[in-house]
Amino acid sequence: MKRGSLRTRMTLLVAAAVAIAVAISAVGCWYLVRRELSWQLNESLKTIRPSREDMWGAERHCLPQPTEPPRGEHGRPPFIEPVQIVLADGRQCVMGNVAIKIIDDDKRVAAGYPGEAVFRDGYAADGTPMRVLTSNVNKNTALMVARPLHELQSTLGRLAVLLAGVAVLGVLVAVWAGLLVSRTALRPVGRLTKAVEHIARTEDLNTRIPVQGNDEIARLGSSFNAMTTALAGSRDRQQQLVADAGHELRTPLTTLRTNIDLLLRSEQTGRRLDPGAKERLLVNLKAQFAELSTLVGDLLQLARGDTDHEPHVELGLHDVVRAAVERARLRGADVTTDVGAWYVVGSATSLERAVLNLIDNAAKFSPGGQVEVVLRGGELTVRDHGPGIPEEELPHVFERFWRSPSARGLPGSGLGLAIVAQAVAEAGGTVRLANAPGGGAIASIRLPGNLTPRSESDKSH
Repeated sequence: MKRGSLRTRMTLLVAAAVAIAVAISAVGCWYLVRRELSWQLNESLKTIRPSREDMWGAERHCLPQPTEPPRGEHGRPPFIEPVQIVLADGRQCVMGNVAIKIIDDDKRVAAGYPGEAVFRDGYAADGTPMRVLTSNVNKNTALMVARPLHELQSTLGRLAVLLAGVAVLGVLVAVWAGLLVSRTALRPVGRLTKAVEHIARTEDLNTRIPVQGNDEIARLGSSFNAMTTALAGSRDRQQQLVADAGHELRTPLTTLRTNIDLLLRSEQTGRRLDPGAKERLLVNLKAQFAELSTLVGDLLQLARGDTDHEPHVELGLHDVVRAAVERARLRGADVTTDVGAWYVVGSATSLERAVLNLIDNAAKFSPGGQVEVVLRGGELTVRDHGPGIPEEELPHVFERFWRSPSARGLPGSGLGLAIVAQAVAEAGGTVRLANAPGGGAIASIRLPGNLTPRSESDKSH
């Protein structure tokens, strides 16, 4: 069974809630009125009391189940209400205008059990519903007085009809109120729905939803605006990455194609190249392939999403730094280290590559590849002894594909420091590059962590 719209369900929910509340109130009101009227009727029965003379005379004429009440003066019964005496053996004497049907409880009251008085619903001899009070007056004698229930039943019937009408009217008003409330409450949701449909249809992530107030709907609109802003930024960065990658790939691909065409032409025309020239050409091809491979790897590293990485675990940053230093030394860098213990939460692969990129970048500009690596108190510094960086270029060093004009002739893709910034950000840290006192440049990474593993800290506590 298909579910209706949210507006329909909200309307039905409001109507059902009001209907239940009205029904409970109506039933409760009916029972309260019934209880009050019954109490008043019981109290009125207590006021009917024959005189001693009437009681004495009636007892003298009591016969088993008389068919007619005893007559008073002028041939009329002494009481208009149903009044009679009943003995413990079942004999009764009618003093009112109609006889009351006797049950075993009345006989027990006449005999003094179960108490002095008992209220009950009964019937007259002609079948009229009665409210009966049977009370013990002396040994083996009880007085029964009654009043018809038709007035009580009639009043309760009219009240039931009135309450039913009020309940129906309340439900109708609830339905109308539910429609009004749902229309008003869901108007912001309607705007949000239209905005989502517009984005799905046009892919326009610049769409914004007007936010008013600070309720849940307003928070939903603010969250949606923040989400579209993040998506728009991600798409812009992706487009920029594709454009920059295309620009950077064009040069090595063109060089590769030119060199390969030259080799093919020499083979096809029979004009073989000088062995020395051919060797230089092949060496150049190999270098171009290595540069292209590095560039593709860097692009894949940058293109992955923020959640597309190894699970973050607790690791020793000092171990990561030492592993990166060993790899840098294999590449010819002259690295001196001063590494203290520091434990962080992150990806070992990403952090090691970030540290290696910093060391490679420093060795590229430092005479003899001399680099100093220091890790103390959660701060990692990598310093070279090169010419430094012009102040106007410092804000751009972590941008993708950005390369200093003085470094355009050196190998590299311009993505190394961008990869460093991404890896450090994923680990919750910060990175900066500045000119060092006395010459050269110094890169600093700060990562949150501890001097000891968290497992040992927990044990100590």
